[in-house]
Amino acid sequence: MEPAEPLSATQGRIINGSWFATAIFAVTALPSALDVEVFHLPAAIVALVLFAIGIVAMLVAIVIAANRSREDLIGIGGLFFGAGSVVKPVRRQLLGSLAVQVVLGFVFASLRPFTASAFGTLVPVIGLGLTGVFCAKYGVFHKRTDTQRR
Repeated sequence: MEPAEPLSATQGRIINGSWFATAIFAVTALPSALDVEVFHLPAAIVALVLFAIGIVAMLVAIVIAANRSREDLIGIGGLFFGAGSVVKPVRRQLLGSLAVQVVLGFVFASLRPFTASAFGTLVPVIGLGLTGVFCAKYGVFHKRTDTQRR
């Protein structure tokens, strides 16, 4: 990848949205995992809402990538993990947020299994979905050759 250009406002919102989802999840799930009863229902609702938003984001990423695939060679690694398609600082931010979501989700669920905390394992779908949206819209992929076009 070439040196990064400054991020556009939309690009920044996608990255910040992933970190915001991580923060909202942590703020509601930590007290729930520590058995603060008033947080059990909000933690489950937040986790399920973030999961639903993540599913929508993944679908959006797939639709954008499908449209781009007429001209570009897009692989799953480049689409959902930014492998070779985005600059390292951006990739670090997106995958960093995803990693924090995964760790928090499984730590909180392991502290209180079979409770609302277990819904936290669904949250990383939003990190994966937003990474996919970013890479689908702004990622740089190899162009298809004439023999690769259908």
